[in-house]
Amino acid sequence: MSMKVESFPSKRAISAFKRSFHSGHVLKQCVSNVKLSKEEFVSKLLDRRWTLPSPDAKIHQIMLSTSKVQPQPGRPLSDISFWNNTNPCFSHSMAEKDDSFFIVRDDLLHPLINGNKARKLDALIPLVEDHSVTDVVTCGGCQSAHTAAVAVSCSERGLKPHLLLRGEQPEILTGYNLMSTIYGNVTYVPRSLYANREKMLKSHADYLAGSSGNVLRFDDILEASLNQSDGALNLLQKDANRSDHPRKIVIVNEGAGDVVALLGLIRLAQYLSQNHLLGKERVLKFVVDSGTGTTAVGLALGAICLGLPWEVTAVMLADSYDGYRHQEKRLISNFKRHFDTHIDHCFDDIDKGIVHWVERCHPRKFGNVLEGELEACQHIAQQTGILVDPVYTLSAWEMAMALHKKEAEVEGGVQVVMLHTGGTLGMFGLAQRYKSYFSKLKVGSSS
Repeated sequence: MSMKVESFPSKRAISAFKRSFHSGHVLKQCVSNVKLSKEEFVSKLLDRRWTLPSPDAKIHQIMLSTSKVQPQPGRPLSDISFWNNTNPCFSHSMAEKDDSFFIVRDDLLHPLINGNKARKLDALIPLVEDHSVTDVVTCGGCQSAHTAAVAVSCSERGLKPHLLLRGEQPEILTGYNLMSTIYGNVTYVPRSLYANREKMLKSHADYLAGSSGNVLRFDDILEASLNQSDGALNLLQKDANRSDHPRKIVIVNEGAGDVVALLGLIRLAQYLSQNHLLGKERVLKFVVDSGTGTTAVGLALGAICLGLPWEVTAVMLADSYDGYRHQEKRLISNFKRHFDTHIDHCFDDIDKGIVHWVERCHPRKFGNVLEGELEACQHIAQQTGILVDPVYTLSAWEMAMALHKKEAEVEGGVQVVMLHTGGTLGMFGLAQRYKSYFSKLKVGSSS
């Protein structure tokens, strides 16, 4: 028999109390008086609630046929035969010098959310839930994979997503724009106002909060979760005071390219480094396409934290080399400030750079598609069952092939691993923009 007491914390508060022990709220307190090894540090860092129930990802092996010519600069991918080994034996495949590279299938994590977006939100969403947030405000382009990911993730958990999209509503809703509209509350913002993102986000959040709501930036939540002296008690107090602030609104920056996004990639690195998968001893070269660069930095940090002999190559798509180095330094600085206080090894060397930033094989203005690239995507899909898109993941596929060729030509060359970040829904938006290119796919097919 139960008795309801008006002043007793709500079920949500009690749940928050229990979750606080596994959500990173007391990380700094747990390590404040001890020095930790790398393994202990990562264990503490990752001892939290996550959005993804498991960090698992399928790993496939892409075999390149030796019956046809090997890739050369300027040679179309249609000249190369691929075969997808969906169940590789890593102890054998890593030891033998097969004509192949590996691919981590993060594109399979969720039917509507890009793999890299799912990793970035992996630690973020639980922190938002733990602080009794009711609404999330963020922004992006018309076909933003980030806004679609936030909309779907929030809706799945009873949070209200508010999405500010740059420009005008398209005549036909499709791709990420369609998913953002279906799952979230979309507002189109003129480009002149969107240019000042910080002001735009704050103004919209204040409008939603009205006179009784409360507006927070996600940085505020992160700081509170790491520094509060009694996280669980504070959560109970906040829930008890929810009547004073019926709406609690948090602002998430465009792309979710903040320090907490790194944690999901570190979790992925820990999973991949298991002995029955890629292992901890093998020298590997990872390849990832880069929009904001956060995924590449997170994966590289994971390798450093775990002491793995991995090198991360990031294909620059949306910014200059200086821009990506600035982002890398910012993320590393914030990571050290938030999480690197009490470990017995230092990260001084990482300030020199932990990611190898490179131009894509065929450089162009971000978002543009070159003639023949859709046919290349079609060829890969028909031969391997893997969909890549011409803006993002095709660039990583091409770079993985180029690095594999380079490593195959030297004694003791290392294996190459591509991280497939997703991008399926982006193809629908491209179909509207590049109608002439897509119409060519109607005639003929890859052999």
